[in-house]
Amino acid sequence: MPKLQKAIVARAGEYQIRLCDRDDIAAVIDINAKTLPEHYSDHFYYEILAEFPETFLVAELGGQVVGYIMCRIEYGFSHLRRLGLARKGHVVSVAVREEHRGRGVGTNLVLTSHAELAKKGSTESYLEVRVSNSLAIALYEKLGYKVTGRLEAYYKDGEAALVMAIQIGQ
Repeated sequence: MPKLQKAIVARAGEYQIRLCDRDDIAAVIDINAKTLPEHYSDHFYYEILAEFPETFLVAELGGQVVGYIMCRIEYGFSHLRRLGLARKGHVVSVAVREEHRGRGVGTNLVLTSHAELAKKGSTESYLEVRVSNSLAIALYEKLGYKVTGRLEAYYKDGEAALVMAIQIGQ
């Protein structure tokens, strides 16, 4: 039986960005394990996919998943407006295989997630990033994210995280 063509949401040069599906989770877990110090249970990936399928995206090249962004939608205090409430996208995890970095894949995953989050009614997007991850911080700042807070000892190893947010949609 021929394999179904998966719907492409965006392109980043020769890379395709599309919605993640269950068949992609093993590759996503592998990318996470090889590129980030934070790891989640396998169940967590399936849970995010089931609850927020429109905001869990993968980048692929030649049929191989080389990056992903996993977001959920939350409602709560705004990271950008004092005392305001917001429907916001939370970037839980984003990663690109090392050999595919520097080609716009991460940038396009983040930008495409903004569009998908906005379609679902989010007005802002936020994330946590290790204070030592200067490359990621520079990327997020280039995309317009602002530092809105700091979480001491956020990661299991005791490192602090910066909270960064951006207005989307509207």
